[in-house]
Amino acid sequence: MALRALALTAGGIAAGFVLYYALAAPFLRAFLYGVTPTDPGTLVGATVVLVGTAALASWLPARRAARVDPALALRAE
Repeated sequence: MALRALALTAGGIAAGFVLYYALAAPFLRAFLYGVTPTDPGTLVGATVVLVGTAALASWLPARRAARVDPALALRAE
């Protein structure tokens, strides 16, 4: 389950990069001082934060669900 969530995250990040370079980067150029809109360090840092957050947000519920006995979960329904 967590791997499926990370695959969705990777797809979203890829689509975000394409849209960022096509639409946002030219617009942001006028507002940024001392850094370019395509600064690799900034983009890698933001990507690492997004992937880390998505990994944690998908791993914690999956770990919690894996600890529940399936028979007890079915009886509770």
